[in-house]
Amino acid sequence: MQFSDFSLDRRLLQSLAHQGIDTPTPIQEVAIPVALAGKDLMASSQTGSGKTLAFLLPALQRIISTKALSKQDPRVLILLPTRELANQVYAELRSLVANTQYSAVSILGGENFNDQAKALARNPHFIVATPGRLADHLSQRHLFLNGLELLILDEADRMLDLGFAEQLRAINAAADHRRRQTLMFSATLAHEQVQELAGELLKEPRHVAIGASNQANPDIQQRLYLADHLTHKEALLEALLNQSTFQQAIVFTATREDSERIATLVNQWGHSAIGLSGELAQSKRNQIMDDFARGYNKVLVTTDVASRGLDLTNVSLVINFDMPKFAEEYIHRIGRTGRAGAKGDAISLVGPKDWRAFERIEAFLGHEIERATIEGLTAKFTGLAPERKTSAKRPTNKANATKRKASNTKQQKPANRDKRFMTAVDVGDAPMRRKPAKPIDLDNDDE
Repeated sequence: MQFSDFSLDRRLLQSLAHQGIDTPTPIQEVAIPVALAGKDLMASSQTGSGKTLAFLLPALQRIISTKALSKQDPRVLILLPTRELANQVYAELRSLVANTQYSAVSILGGENFNDQAKALARNPHFIVATPGRLADHLSQRHLFLNGLELLILDEADRMLDLGFAEQLRAINAAADHRRRQTLMFSATLAHEQVQELAGELLKEPRHVAIGASNQANPDIQQRLYLADHLTHKEALLEALLNQSTFQQAIVFTATREDSERIATLVNQWGHSAIGLSGELAQSKRNQIMDDFARGYNKVLVTTDVASRGLDLTNVSLVINFDMPKFAEEYIHRIGRTGRAGAKGDAISLVGPKDWRAFERIEAFLGHEIERATIEGLTAKFTGLAPERKTSAKRPTNKANATKRKASNTKQQKPANRDKRFMTAVDVGDAPMRRKPAKPIDLDNDDE
């Protein structure tokens, strides 16, 4: 199948051809026809499967081929959980609308609120936003969604995990549910909150699932190196970076402090590295990601802020310096490599503190991850044994000897011995009236 089989506008096909894209991925092949037919859609697919185009192309085709419901309201709203992912989708959208008369803006937390209000006043056709900041603009009446034609939620499970349920419901209430089409993409359709939200937002949705949520990309080779302690992990990391012939690498850590420290070490080892974390200002995060995407740095050391959605085609190596708390996040982390049919390596450094999380990940995957060693850096740690059902300590030899001696003397217990017991007590909304509102000054937030 080719994209031309979808009967897309020639300008969209030309834009795809310019990017060297002609064959749809499995998620695009099944999702695009449903979306083009105007049906609500609930879809899941593996990370790196190309779902961004699966919703952008139908959105653009709808705007190009149909008359707007409103001349003032946005026609398409795309919601995403993080600013990094939103920036990436926005960049891809802009490349597609470059040869059209349609406009797009991004509305993200951490950026100037007044500038965003001015951009919304120009009545853009497309809005790419994070839920918290868009809800703020809705409350200030800087935009209205009565004429919204298409609502798209990408990484819906992540948005709910980040606590955006209230904002998503407010956005849904502000849009005309009867005339609106809704597309929801989630890493897993079994997420309880996702199912609940889908029941509120979608109308008789079609369900599409490509690949199980616990299946890693087969183009990614996964390996495990055991470590005794932090210093051992650092030695393994240095050896792996020195031995690997990678284009670019992402190293995932648990905290911002770890990201900064490891980035400093990697630079000392002779690799150009930079650290990224959610606590940085948005402008700084944008600069870091842009520099890395352009190849100015060979190694990105980051927290889970970069684990989802980012399409960095030159990343051929992912290293989990610290294991993620949730098994699902492991799939998203390693999915930063092996994209668009390329091969990738995913390496995990597992110490005693990581072992329980690693066991959950293997159980989630349903198979063991290949164990590997580096000569001279083999760990003494071999993995923790399963927890005993009882916490009672094994009797010592001295205790056993005392027990045997007592048994041999056959001492009689008093018949009238008191038995003592110890008990323990565990202690429908009306449409908003359009009123012009002056932009207000708010501090930059991080929603």
